[in-house]
Amino acid sequence: MNRAPAFGVAVSSATPPRVLIADDHVATRVDVRKALEQEGFIVSAEEDSGPGAVAAALRDPPDVCLLEVHVPGGGIEAAAAIRACLGETKIVMWTASCNEDDVYAALQAGASGYLLKGMNPARLGPTLSGVLRGEAALPRELTARLIREFRSRARREHVGLGRRSKNDLTPREWDVLDCLCEGLQTRRIAERLFISQTTVRRHVGSILGKLRVPDRRAAVGLVTQRSKNLNGD
Repeated sequence: MNRAPAFGVAVSSATPPRVLIADDHVATRVDVRKALEQEGFIVSAEEDSGPGAVAAALRDPPDVCLLEVHVPGGGIEAAAAIRACLGETKIVMWTASCNEDDVYAALQAGASGYLLKGMNPARLGPTLSGVLRGEAALPRELTARLIREFRSRARREHVGLGRRSKNDLTPREWDVLDCLCEGLQTRRIAERLFISQTTVRRHVGSILGKLRVPDRRAAVGLVTQRSKNLNGD
C-alpha cells in the first residue's frame, strides 16, 4: 500500500493498522505497545514529545496516533499539526485525568477520541479499531459532559454572552454562572460540580469581575436581561 504524507493514509484490510504512540513515560509506552500488538497493531513509532510525534508521523504516516495530552511540547498542538498534514490519519488523545478545556481543545484540533488511562487495557485495541472504522472514542462520562456543555453553549450564544476571547468566561465559570441562574447557593453549586466551596467562590469572583457587575444577583440579572432583549420580551 502506497503512503503519501501529503494526502494522509488509507487503511487497507490486507495490512495491520499502524499506530504512533506519544507519551513521556517509558513504562506507559511499553504497556500500550504490548496491548496494541496483542490486538494486531503495528507500532510504527514511539515518541516522548509532541514535536517528536509530529516529525515521526510525517516521516512515516501511521493510520492512527495515540497522543498523551500533556506530553512535553503539547499533545493537542501535535494533534493539530498532524491533522493539518495527514488528513486521513486518525488522532486519539490519551490522558490520566479529564479536563473539559482539554477535551474541547482536542476535538477542535481534529481528534476523533479522548481516552482516560484508567480504562481497561484490553479495550484499547478494539477502541482504536473502532476509530479507524469512523467511530468516535469517548468514555461515557465524557459523552454526558459534552452533551450538557453543547446545550449550555447553545443557550449562552443565544443570550449573547458566548466566549470570544481568553478574557471571557471559562467553561467552568459558565457552569457556575448557570448554577447561579438556577438560584443555587455556594454549597449546592459545589456539590453539583464536584468542586470545593472555596473554588466556587473563586469562580464567582472571577465571573463578577469579567462581567463587571457588583454581585451574584447582578450577574444573573445581566444574563436574564440579555435573554429577554434577544427574545423581544
